[in-house]
Amino acid sequence: MTRESMEFDVVIVGAGPAGLSTACRLMQLAQEKEQEVTVCVVEKGSEVGAHILSGAVIESRAMDELFPDWKAQGAPLTAAVTEDEVYLLKDAENGTKIPNAFVPKTMHNDGNYVVSLGNVCRWLAERAEELGVEIFPGFAASEVLYNENGSVKGIATGDMGIGMDGEQKDSYMPGMELHAKYTIFSEGCRGHLGKQLIENFNLDTKADAQHYGIGIKELWDIPADQHKPGLVVHGSGWPLDKNTSGGFFLYHTDDCQVVVGLIIDLNYANPYISPFDEFQRLKHHPVLKQHLDGGTRVSYGARAITKGGFNSLPKMTFPGGLIVGCNAGTLNFSKIKGTHTAMKSGMVAAEAMFEALEGGCAGGEELTRYEEMFKESWLHEELFSSRNFGPAMHKFGAILGGAFNYVDQNIFGGKLPFTLHDNHEDYAQLQPASNFQPIDYPKPDGKLSFDKLSSVFLSNTNHEEDQPCHLKLKDVDIPLTQNLTKFAEPAQRYCPAGVYEIVEDDDGKRFQINSQNCLHCKTCDIKDPAQNITWVTPEGMGGPTYPNM
Repeated sequence: MTRESMEFDVVIVGAGPAGLSTACRLMQLAQEKEQEVTVCVVEKGSEVGAHILSGAVIESRAMDELFPDWKAQGAPLTAAVTEDEVYLLKDAENGTKIPNAFVPKTMHNDGNYVVSLGNVCRWLAERAEELGVEIFPGFAASEVLYNENGSVKGIATGDMGIGMDGEQKDSYMPGMELHAKYTIFSEGCRGHLGKQLIENFNLDTKADAQHYGIGIKELWDIPADQHKPGLVVHGSGWPLDKNTSGGFFLYHTDDCQVVVGLIIDLNYANPYISPFDEFQRLKHHPVLKQHLDGGTRVSYGARAITKGGFNSLPKMTFPGGLIVGCNAGTLNFSKIKGTHTAMKSGMVAAEAMFEALEGGCAGGEELTRYEEMFKESWLHEELFSSRNFGPAMHKFGAILGGAFNYVDQNIFGGKLPFTLHDNHEDYAQLQPASNFQPIDYPKPDGKLSFDKLSSVFLSNTNHEEDQPCHLKLKDVDIPLTQNLTKFAEPAQRYCPAGVYEIVEDDDGKRFQINSQNCLHCKTCDIKDPAQNITWVTPEGMGGPTYPNM
């Protein structure tokens, strides 16, 4: 069956903050100049916001520029930060509160807001549609389309109704081709098409190795007398050992709710580490427990985070399109924030594209003007001034790295006359299991800590069962012949959803993939030591449906 096609000026892949900001800014410019521009956004989630997961405390700088009257328009930025606390946890019972004067100023949250980023994206989508953008949720962009000259032509959405055996079912419906003069890839961290484009166009040849973390988050209802709207708590230390970097967050938001989570850098060495279980025991620490006691967990999710920062940014342009937001890695690790930077990267992309469209371009050209506009923006200045933050933490650890960053940010304003680098790939830092002892994680108590399967249930994750597995193994033997023997098959532990198992029966051991549990966090695509797992899009609308996350 031949695929049908549709033509647009611009196609945007992903309805996150970067993609929606691109769409909104482009249409604003078109209306200002009274020029007709057609824009389409495709989103693999069942609705806009369904797959969006972030802490989130956001800085409103980009929102102020995009919609100066966002308060009057009812944007869901209502819980202003009222208080900042930063802790260093020593052990399971003790922790030290760090005076604000000794915290890098980039981590101060005066003037910021605790939000549900999913709800922010839903609001941005409404604004985009009011401006004339077409948004198609439930359609996964599964393939990059190319012109004969090698430039990007657009994307194709995935076929629907393919069985696990690869055969067409009665419900089969072919994907659709969306052609555009320019295609914007804003898929979020480790976007599978962005990954292909970076490789195909050699976009990262001048960049440091990209770095990632896994963020695990829960949403809780808590008693009203424990609720402190706008309280923001960050910290590091226990339960992570000195060779594993990361940190926790706990934010009091609206309606007697608290979000709590743990981020673990994916350059950790010990294959027995389970980020999920580290998070579950973290919540028993008195610093966090006091906020959660008597509460009810209402949602759970996980997502990888691109955190290499300025040094790891790939070239973001190629013939026919751009990579923006967390797909490129614009998150500012020193602020633990990526929403305002993702939005700004999309807004700059919109301005570069409109300039080209207004000039009568036919499409397919490389938007070299974007690089100039990016360098002239506050986004470049902000990311450049924070370029040493991540490498310092990786090289020197939490305490010495924190001290370096305090000096760099608070005294020199990010203008030290040198740049630190970390070119070690995260997956390659994993060491053999023989160097470590298995970790005996405590059993969940069902009050503060929980198991993986009950957690996945709260993410509202669902996939059509009779469809091809979207977690592809390059070599089906590697999990047992290499990863199990050398690393005790770490996929069993780094996956926060119980997707991967080693099952033993009468026929011996086998590697089992429970793809229906997948949260689309992309951790397996990043951390697998053999780089043997590739995440591709499942059938449209599959995955989590995060409420208020």
